[in-house]
Amino acid sequence: MSTTTDLAKRVYDHTWKLDPIIRSLLDTDFYKLLMLQMIWGLYRDRRVTFSVINRTRRVRVADEISETELREQLDHARTLRLTKKERIWLAGNSFYGQRQIFQPEFLAWLEDFTLPDYDLRKEDGQFVLQFEGRWTETTMWEIPALAIINELRSRAALKGLGRFELDILYARAKTKLWSKVERLRRLPNLSISDFGSRRRHGFLWQSWCVEALKEGLGDAFTGSSNVLLAMNNDLVAIGTNAHELPMVLAALAPDDEALRVSPYKVLQDWQSYYGGNLLIVLPDTFGTASFLRNAPDWVADWTGVRPDSAPPIEGGERLIAWWKAKGRDPRDKRLVFSDALDVETIEETHRHFNGRVNMSFGWGTNLTNDFRDCAPVTNAGLKSISLVCKVVDADGRPAVKLSDNPMKASGEESEVARYLNVFGTVGRVAQDVMV
Repeated sequence: MSTTTDLAKRVYDHTWKLDPIIRSLLDTDFYKLLMLQMIWGLYRDRRVTFSVINRTRRVRVADEISETELREQLDHARTLRLTKKERIWLAGNSFYGQRQIFQPEFLAWLEDFTLPDYDLRKEDGQFVLQFEGRWTETTMWEIPALAIINELRSRAALKGLGRFELDILYARAKTKLWSKVERLRRLPNLSISDFGSRRRHGFLWQSWCVEALKEGLGDAFTGSSNVLLAMNNDLVAIGTNAHELPMVLAALAPDDEALRVSPYKVLQDWQSYYGGNLLIVLPDTFGTASFLRNAPDWVADWTGVRPDSAPPIEGGERLIAWWKAKGRDPRDKRLVFSDALDVETIEETHRHFNGRVNMSFGWGTNLTNDFRDCAPVTNAGLKSISLVCKVVDADGRPAVKLSDNPMKASGEESEVARYLNVFGTVGRVAQDVMV
């Protein structure tokens, strides 16, 4: 999409065939492909179930959007295949300074990949949407499923607006985003990327946001986690790994001792596939304090850490102290901040750590779905919600996420209690989950 596209007219006039929500298998986050290659290589026969969870329970999503339309969009996504252009780009492009990061055998398998079937029903105003099957297949539903539901909410909220109301809405949203860009470009040595695929207002809007950041921030805008948008805009595809890896390996652990060391088994697996700037630790799945306390010394040699569920300054200070205790210079390390960021948080965090550690910011929901106060009339459907797609079991064994924020925890109550007994509760502080 070009920046000259009239968003209001496109939304007002669009038909289902012109604007399907998911247009490509590459309309996903880059870390899904990196993880998929490792899963395909090491765990291809494992069966894993993912489930969509609305953490904003007061919003009855199943009352807002049509089940028929949801099924149509899910079914359409299942028809997609990699195109020849996409296969060539994945095979020939350089990622994180490494050429041919994807193995030819993996790409040959991916050539025939299709999204598997799904189970969908309504329950108490929410959709129960699950994907059960081989891990290599179900993992790829996470981003498309979330993007579909979020965009259907946006479309439903916009249906009652006229052409001029849509013009005003998008004009205000563009102005709002550009004012954020103007503030961010005052920050020296800023490194920021788009992480907004999963909870975006819509594909066309995310495309506009990416193009706006590319022009407005220049070299400070380092790329997009969305593979399709990175390819289409000649940008770097950004991403490393996610919570599903430690969640699955923990679920597969045969006893409590294997459970305790499972987060480090994940890192060993990852390191057998990737290196350099892809060695970013995600420590909070079962609590950052426990992870750092028990981490083998070699973990401190990794390039950086993504403190995902703790407040950024608090989480960053904890990691700097840990590096120093391990005899590593934080100035040689990188912190990747990505949780619920907006311009104020980015400014504050950047000022706090500038010169003490390398920093990157992954800007998500508040980049691609911030329409607060933009509609001519109050429209609750334009307010983003905390929608996630999480692992619920692996090979029939229940999966758990503890998080540094108990409000983000997931899993069966008895299993959560067992995990807390193994990993402890230190450093876990409840905070409201906004996005």
